[in-house]
Amino acid sequence: MLTVVEASARILEEIRPLPPERVALPDALGRVLAERIVSPLTLPPWDNSAMDGYAVRATDVAGLMDGGGGGGPIRLRVLETVAAGGFPTAEVGAGEATRIMTGAPLPRGADTVVRVEDTDAGTSVVEVRNGRDARRNVRFAGEDLRLGDLVLDEGAALGPAQLGVLASVGRAAIDVHRRPRVAILGSGDELVDLDRFHEALNGSKIVSSNSYTLQALVTLTGGVPINLGVAEDRPEALREHLSRAHGCDLVVTSAGVSVGEFDYTRDALAALGAEMRFWKVRMRPGAPLGFGMLNGAPWIGLPGNPVSAMVTFELFVRPVLRRMLGHRRLFRRPISVTLDEPISIGAKLLHFLRAVVTIDDDGRARARLTGSQGSGILTSMSRANALLIVPETRPRCEAGETVSALPLGEDTLLAERFSLAVDA
Repeated sequence: MLTVVEASARILEEIRPLPPERVALPDALGRVLAERIVSPLTLPPWDNSAMDGYAVRATDVAGLMDGGGGGGPIRLRVLETVAAGGFPTAEVGAGEATRIMTGAPLPRGADTVVRVEDTDAGTSVVEVRNGRDARRNVRFAGEDLRLGDLVLDEGAALGPAQLGVLASVGRAAIDVHRRPRVAILGSGDELVDLDRFHEALNGSKIVSSNSYTLQALVTLTGGVPINLGVAEDRPEALREHLSRAHGCDLVVTSAGVSVGEFDYTRDALAALGAEMRFWKVRMRPGAPLGFGMLNGAPWIGLPGNPVSAMVTFELFVRPVLRRMLGHRRLFRRPISVTLDEPISIGAKLLHFLRAVVTIDDDGRARARLTGSQGSGILTSMSRANALLIVPETRPRCEAGETVSALPLGEDTLLAERFSLAVDA
């Protein structure tokens, strides 16, 4: 069996970013840029005021000290008022000022904006009472971007700030990597969809929770889930369902890849011409993991147990989708956590245990298990915000020891109250 690291590398070496598509700028949030953006203009285009106040010469106000000491206050003649969107018409000379609003162009001759709070707010003559703003509060032309500057490079992840920058350089539409279409197939005679929940109530069937968790995980990662339904445990049923995956960028199946008498997924794939790359990984939960290529699209076979399916999606499918989307950072970064309780593992395999990680008053991350770690106990996964990583070389870890954990989302490090202190 391959190690987790080996299996991940084997899968990713066959994955490439998907081709670009052009989308409207508002639709690009969360996508990855597939082109280099060069600025067609200089920003800001001219020196402008960083606040409401008076544009003056620094030599007129620099001698004023806090509180009006050092010979102040002084009185300056106000030439005009310039609002944002307007332009000055007069040059500021000695003993003169222009009343100016935030964002308005700075008049010639001025190199300072005195905030309005340090004046009497006069409109024809202004009294300046403090010189602390000498040579301050000016945004200089080109301090953000200059004509021809690289704005964003290919591979940039697009968040709110990036969309704002792209808008400022006039990009109403941009090229981003296409979102992957992910075919999702479950299998098992015991499984039904929610429209047959009455059969679960009478104890004859089980709802296919994997269909919903995997679709949600694909969506959260940025892909487009294509639900192929649940196939019966018959080779022909599996082949028929898998044939509907034509045109998808990735095929994800759950169940049917182990060694049971009715595990037909690999046989069905082989009958459709799939090339098997590997099967089984040294880990728990999730050892019966398969990977291959089906009609040019990668196939990842996840275990059928709900927790195993979610853990293996996190470790193997999520990085694949991120690479297809054009991301360069594919993996969650492990953090160090201190155990609140002892942990024992049985099999000599790399374990990923469901846990709740919290931050204590000293800023340390602490972890405790969500309860029983059976691979069919989906409720324990619903309570978890991280996976503890326990290597096979550590069959027992005591309370107070440090292990690594993979956060399952930003919630892991969120706090319940606002604070700017590290120990919050």
